[in-house]
Amino acid sequence: MSLERLWADWRSTYVSSADAERDKTGCVICNLVEATDDAEALVLERTPETITVMNLYPYGSGHLMVAPVQHAAAFDDLDDDLNVAIARAQLRALRAIRAAYHPDGANVGANLGKAAGAGVPGHLHVHVLPRWNGDTNFMTAIGEVRVLPEALRTGYEKLKAAWPG
Repeated sequence: MSLERLWADWRSTYVSSADAERDKTGCVICNLVEATDDAEALVLERTPETITVMNLYPYGSGHLMVAPVQHAAAFDDLDDDLNVAIARAQLRALRAIRAAYHPDGANVGANLGKAAGAGVPGHLHVHVLPRWNGDTNFMTAIGEVRVLPEALRTGYEKLKAAWPG
């Protein structure tokens, strides 16, 4: 049995456009760290070591990102204490997602470097997003479209209300 493949070449354009956008605006995550209006910037949590924000280009409702405040490209660029702080922030994010969305599962992961598909390759960030049985369909692969059943601001409010602590 051979493995079938569906190509989503639109992702290549998105990933390669991140360099040009970063050159114009600086690091998007560092800009979020410097933002003063958390609600406007969709920042869910700040700690001295981490920032957790809604993903502006989500795969689905509730998709968020956890990043170190320190500008670093990979986990091994950070000391052990900062890696622990990122892991704890991921746990808080998962708890909020479970409380707000009651998903069937979750994806937690990082794309380290441009070759791995990182949209912001210079600043480590971990994606945390709820998943449901049957939540994938032909729209993304064929139509180059993501169908999101709620507005980003609605998801922010839902997660902010469910945030632990």
